[in-house]
Amino acid sequence: MPADTSEHTISSSRTAKYWRKRSSATVELAARPVGADAEPDPDRAPQRRLGITFWVSIGWVLLVTAAAIAAPLLPIADPDQIGIGPRASGPNWDQWFGTDTVGRDMFSRTIWGARVSLMVGFFSIVAGFLVGGMMGVVSGYRRGWTDLALGFVTYIMLSFPTLVLFLLVILLFGQGLWTVTAALSIVVIPSVSRLARAITIAFAEREFVAAARLLGATNRRVMVREILPNVLIPMSALLLLGLGLTIVAEGGLAFLGLSVADGFSWGKMIQLGAGLRTLQTAPWVAFFPIGAMFLTVLSLNLAGDRLRQYFDVRELGIGSR
Repeated sequence: MPADTSEHTISSSRTAKYWRKRSSATVELAARPVGADAEPDPDRAPQRRLGITFWVSIGWVLLVTAAAIAAPLLPIADPDQIGIGPRASGPNWDQWFGTDTVGRDMFSRTIWGARVSLMVGFFSIVAGFLVGGMMGVVSGYRRGWTDLALGFVTYIMLSFPTLVLFLLVILLFGQGLWTVTAALSIVVIPSVSRLARAITIAFAEREFVAAARLLGATNRRVMVREILPNVLIPMSALLLLGLGLTIVAEGGLAFLGLSVADGFSWGKMIQLGAGLRTLQTAPWVAFFPIGAMFLTVLSLNLAGDRLRQYFDVRELGIGSR
């Protein structure tokens, strides 16, 4: 009997411990906030990285940019010198990209052509972002009649035929570098303005903006110090994507004979090599500038898309609620 009593006591003790643990776990589960399982601990969350694709893409863009800037200092042939090699000669040790139909070095011309393409693309997208971004921030923050007026201007710019605009600007002001840049920037402004306005509206009612207003900050200070830094985060990805588009647009204008008259770009080189006879006898005249433009635009698109993923949309408060 004493042994039976001892075994019964041990069994009861084990049963009590089991139910105490079970009830403790139930209480912890009930006390856990809703959605805790779906939201991981930020301290344990894996760090986001830009990844090898981003750095390879940026590396190519920096390489092309550095080569274009340093073109006058590089030990390469004069891009306009005729007869530097046999006409329509294929790639070789002396001319890495071959020569065109008049014997000019294609490697040198590809590097020099990047100068015009990158300059037009960069300055047009920067000008478009400055003007369009300012319009969007002011429109999204002030609202009311200001929003209506700037929105009306934006819709007019979106409705105007792009090719007609290019023809009008070039016929009136010529085919200078800054004229073509201004024409492309006008096309960029409305799209940038609409995006900046949408982001500004998403941030205009946030707590930190309301706190700045309560502390007596002026509208200008709120837009510059509170709204603008948050607008720049998603716009940085669009900047790279837009740069690729403006480079392609300049190439299209050059192919139509509407781009910069002085000098040459990748688009003008493609136009010179796009003749049927040239494509049959010397396809490298067109394919090397096509390849340079393709790799540059692809790198800009990959880098811009990776930046968009890196700056999580949920952190921007757009479409996450």
